[in-house]
Amino acid sequence: MARSLVLIIGAVLAASSGRALAADVAAGEQSFKKCLVCHSIGPDAKNKVGPAQNGLEGRKAGTVEGFSYSDANKNSGITWNEQTFKQYIKAPQAMIPGTKMTFAGITDPQEGDNLWAYLKQFGRDGRVK
Repeated sequence: MARSLVLIIGAVLAASSGRALAADVAAGEQSFKKCLVCHSIGPDAKNKVGPAQNGLEGRKAGTVEGFSYSDANKNSGITWNEQTFKQYIKAPQAMIPGTKMTFAGITDPQEGDNLWAYLKQFGRDGRVK
């Protein structure tokens, strides 16, 4: 009986701590405000100083139509996914030397999770999937 209770308590704690670490789309939207100076997202998104972020998940780097990318970005061979985005957003210049993106980076892992959760929900047409 005592062992069962310990297992149940352990399972509850594990589940609750997992929820605390889950990505938060609303927090990611707030984090994206740091990006709005250069990027846009959504149905009316347009290229600015940086490319529109619609359809980021699964997109090859350097391929947004109408945006003038650096050769470093176009030739990076990156396909955006959770792993590549989180690595890039920590230090863009370190991951792609020569990129035009001069953003200092987001080093907090939870903020990176939240930002990715926000970005990945937008399809190529800018609508939430």
